[in-house]
Amino acid sequence: MAALNELTSVAAEANRQLAQREHAIARKYLGGVPWFAVAWGLGNFAIWLAVWPLVLLDILPLWAGFLIATVNVILCYLPSHEAQHDIIGRPGTRWRWLNELVGHLSTVPLVLPYRVAKLTHLAHHRHTNHPERDPDYSMRANGPIHMIWVSLKNRQPRSNRGLRGYKDALIRMGREDVVRDGLIYQVVFYGILCACAWAGFGIEALLLWWLPRHIATAYVQFFLSWAPHHPAKAVGRYRNTRAWRSAFGNIASMGMQYHIVHHLHPAIPLTRTPAAYRELRPILEERGCDLGDL
Repeated sequence: MAALNELTSVAAEANRQLAQREHAIARKYLGGVPWFAVAWGLGNFAIWLAVWPLVLLDILPLWAGFLIATVNVILCYLPSHEAQHDIIGRPGTRWRWLNELVGHLSTVPLVLPYRVAKLTHLAHHRHTNHPERDPDYSMRANGPIHMIWVSLKNRQPRSNRGLRGYKDALIRMGREDVVRDGLIYQVVFYGILCACAWAGFGIEALLLWWLPRHIATAYVQFFLSWAPHHPAKAVGRYRNTRAWRSAFGNIASMGMQYHIVHHLHPAIPLTRTPAAYRELRPILEERGCDLGDL
């Protein structure tokens, strides 16, 4: 028994030292306003807005507007994601208003209210891969093609999975008030589409917002919800997320190759996660994390 207690004590001390090393490295990448994310979020939103009059006034061809708008909607989530974790400005600090501004505006093209995104995303962090408590658990899929099918299926009118399942997650949290945010966004979204169609710009509305939104939803869910957690069976701090090498590269994969760093230390800005990963890698290997071949 004494030998067992000694081994347990040694293991506990080794674990404590490993944790100290990990947090010491992580602290090096914290702090400061991620101005790139601020410019990205507000600039991307401004470009998306500008595409509309440019196309409707025949200054920009519709096909080019469609491509630009699609890229805009794909790119709109991550700046809000920084705000969801209070990375731009924590409560009570000088830049809190900017944090909330970026959070709210940047996901408008995705028709995703900031409060809905924030509450469900933080719940995902607390309960990653839990079948009942993780709002993103329904994005599990057997492979890339199956994941696209799952994403499309989850968006059908009678589905209660994916983004449509966020309503149930918010009700479980007792945040029915935030469910109203989603309802308002949907009413305004379809109201604008109908108004455009009535005014003779139905095809423009379809290609500048409706279709880009669906393409972007699948893209974001693929790289943020599915790929970093696949096969989404393990739970625990060092098991529920992985590092992986994307065939599309880190930029086209929205920086999610290093998503394990984000789950371990959510306050590290997105642009610093590759460097943090490289320094943390020996510790993550000791922890037995799934690092793929990255």
